[in-house]
Amino acid sequence: MDINQILVLGIFFSTILALVFSSQRPSSVFALAVLSLLLTQQLSLEAVLLNLTNKGLITLVLLLLVSSAIDKTALIKRLGRKLVTASFSASYWRMFFLTFSSSALLNNTAIVAALIGPIKQNQHHLASRLLIPLSFAAILGGTVTLIGTSTNLIVDSFLQEHGHPGFNFWDFTLYGLIAGLACGVLLYFLTPLLPQIKNKQDRYREYMVEADVEPGSELIGKTVEENHLRNLPELFLLEIVREGQLISPVTPDLIIMEHDKLIFSGNVEKLDGLSHIKGLTTFAEADGIMRENLTEVLVSNRAQIIGQSIKKLGFRALFDAAVVAIRRDGEQLSGKLGEISLKAGDFLLLAVGPDFQARQNVSKNFFVLSEQKISRPLSVRQEWITLGGFLATVALAAANIISLAVGLLFFAAILVAFRVSSNAEIKRNLPLNLIVVVAGALSLATALEQSGVIALTTTLLLPYLSGTDWFIALVVVYLATVLLTEFVTNNAAAALMFPFAYGLVEIIGAPLMPFALAVAFAASASFISPFGYQTNLLVFNAANYRFSHFARIGLPVSLLYSTIVLILLDITYLQG
Repeated sequence: MDINQILVLGIFFSTILALVFSSQRPSSVFALAVLSLLLTQQLSLEAVLLNLTNKGLITLVLLLLVSSAIDKTALIKRLGRKLVTASFSASYWRMFFLTFSSSALLNNTAIVAALIGPIKQNQHHLASRLLIPLSFAAILGGTVTLIGTSTNLIVDSFLQEHGHPGFNFWDFTLYGLIAGLACGVLLYFLTPLLPQIKNKQDRYREYMVEADVEPGSELIGKTVEENHLRNLPELFLLEIVREGQLISPVTPDLIIMEHDKLIFSGNVEKLDGLSHIKGLTTFAEADGIMRENLTEVLVSNRAQIIGQSIKKLGFRALFDAAVVAIRRDGEQLSGKLGEISLKAGDFLLLAVGPDFQARQNVSKNFFVLSEQKISRPLSVRQEWITLGGFLATVALAAANIISLAVGLLFFAAILVAFRVSSNAEIKRNLPLNLIVVVAGALSLATALEQSGVIALTTTLLLPYLSGTDWFIALVVVYLATVLLTEFVTNNAAAALMFPFAYGLVEIIGAPLMPFALAVAFAASASFISPFGYQTNLLVFNAANYRFSHFARIGLPVSLLYSTIVLILLDITYLQG
C-alpha cells in the first residue's frame, strides 16, 4: 500500500468517524473531505466538477425544487384535516395509507411536516400514539418508487457514475409495496406499546386571527367536528362571534352558520391552512391586501392609536395596511379582531400596501420588527397545472418516454411561467447541503477507485471471498448499511456503502442490481433510532419521545422489513 492509498483511506475513515461522533452537519463533513482530497492531490478539481453534474444528482435537485411547489397545493392539507376520527383504528389506517401512498411520489419529509399539525391538534387521540407510525409510514412509502426518497436517487447516481444505466422507475415497487404493507400491519398491532405523552398546550402566547364564514362556504350547516376545524396545523379555534354574541368555549357539536366570525389562535405562518377552506376569509383578505410577505410591528408606548379599536381607526386608510393577526403577551385576547382596543406593547402582523413605508405616522405609532413569510394559496388553475403537470411528468418517466431529469426540468419551467414558483423561491429552496453531501460522497468514491484502494481490496479479499455465497454477501452489505444509517444520515450511509458493495460484487462475480437495491433499501431502514432519518427527527421533537420509544417499536419493524426485502431480492435476482 503506497502513500496515496494511505491518505485516501485515512480521509475515508475520518469522514465516517466524524459523521458518527461529531455534531457537525454531514455537508460540512463531506466538504472537508473533498477539500482534504484536493489539498493532498488525491483528486482533481475537474473530477469534483464532473461529480457536480452527475445526472442522478441533477434529477434529485430538480425533484426537491418542484416538490416545494406541490407542497403549496391544497390536496394534502385538506386530507390532513379529515385524518383523525374518534376511532383509533380508522385514524391509524387513514393516516398510514395517505402517508404511504403520497410518500411514494412526493418528498416524504414534506408530507410528515404537513401532517404533524393536524395529528398534534386532534381532539380524540394522543399525538404520541400516531406520530411514530406517521414517520414510519413515510419511510416505507418512500421505498416504493425511484423518486420516493432522495436515498434511491443517490444510489441511482452512483450506478450511473459506474457506467450502469441506473434504476427504472418501478424497480423498487415490488419490494417496497410488500415490505411496506406488511410493516404497516405489524405497526398497527404494536401501537399499544406506544407511549401516552400528553400534548403540550401553549396556545395563548401566539397570534389571534379572525376569519369570516362567507355565504356559500363549505362549512355552513356542519358541526365544528364535521368540518375538522380542531385539526388545523398549529391553529386552534378559540371562539366564535355570532350576531354580536361571543360563543366560548367552542364545542365540537356546534353548527357553523353563515357570517360567523371564527377566532383562531396560533402560528401565523400556518395561515394557508385557513386559505384552503372554501368560503373562509381572513380579516386582512377581506380588506383586499393580503400578501405573502407580512410585516410584524410593535405598538409604541407613545402611539396615538392606543385605546382605539382597529375598526374605528380606519386602520386600512390610515396606514395603507391591514391587520392579519394580533398578539398580546401575558393576556388571552377575546372577541372580534376589529373591535379590540389596542394597547402599548401589542404585536400586530400587517399585510402592507405599497405606500406603508412612506407614511410618516408609521414611525410615530409602531416599531417595525421584521417580515414574516406565509404561504399563499394557489388558484384553481395553478392547482391543476401543478398536480396535473407533476403526474404527467412521472407517468412519462415511468413509461420511459422521456427521462425523469428532462421531464422535471420542463415542469419546473412551467411552474415558473404560471407563477406557481418564482426565481427567488427556487434559489431559496436550492438544497445546497444535500448537493454537497452527494457530490462529496461521489468524489470520495472516485478517489477510492483512482488511488487503487478498491482494486487493492479486491485483490486481497479475492482468495477469501471468491467462493462466498451471493446471498450471504448481500446480507452482509445490507446489515452494514442498516447499522451505518442508524448512526449517520440515510443519504450519507448510502453514499459511503455503495463503493464497497460495488467492489464486493466484482470480487464474487454477483449481479450488481440486487446489491444496489439492498444499499438503497437498507439506507432507508432507519426505524430504531430517531436520528438517522429526517422524518423520525421531526416527530421525535414534536411529541417529546425518548430514544427507547423508537427502539421498542422500531426493532420488530426493522426485522420484518429487512427479512422481506432480503428474501425477495434473493428470489428475484440470486436464485437460479
